[in-house]
Amino acid sequence: MERKISVRFFPYLMSGLVLLLSACAGQRTASDANREVESRVRVPASQESEGVQVFPLQNSAVQELLADATGAETSGDYNQAAVLLERALRIQPRNPEILQQMAEIQLQQRDYGQALNFAVRSYDIGPRVGEICNRNWRTISVAREHLGDRKGSVEAEQRARNCMNTKPQSY
Repeated sequence: MERKISVRFFPYLMSGLVLLLSACAGQRTASDANREVESRVRVPASQESEGVQVFPLQNSAVQELLADATGAETSGDYNQAAVLLERALRIQPRNPEILQQMAEIQLQQRDYGQALNFAVRSYDIGPRVGEICNRNWRTISVAREHLGDRKGSVEAEQRARNCMNTKPQSY
């Protein structure tokens, strides 16, 4: 017995297929989000911050959690990375490095409001020079851009440059 699709349902089927394909075409993949964090936040911050760096002291449990979170992020498991960073934040809630790493994970998960929140918290308690400061403002810039605040994004990008410091030439 041969089955045929009724002609009257054909337009609905085709419009559903078009909607599905257009939704897939418009979505960014996790690797796109990861590339954005690398190319717009981490790489420029490390290149522009050659001078003095300020990093908080960490206990061994936090160091291990950060290493595990980095591994989870590298393998693309952003949910696991976020869980591990939340554990680290329970131990050291005022650690700007953990807050910034969480902001970057939130960017990769496309939760731009949370990314903005974590980056601002990191900046508020963190150093005003160096790589963490630069990453804070670059994350704020990317998050604001995705939230539709183009002017705020440009301002944040300019503030990232204020974090730059260079090593002394010599004494």
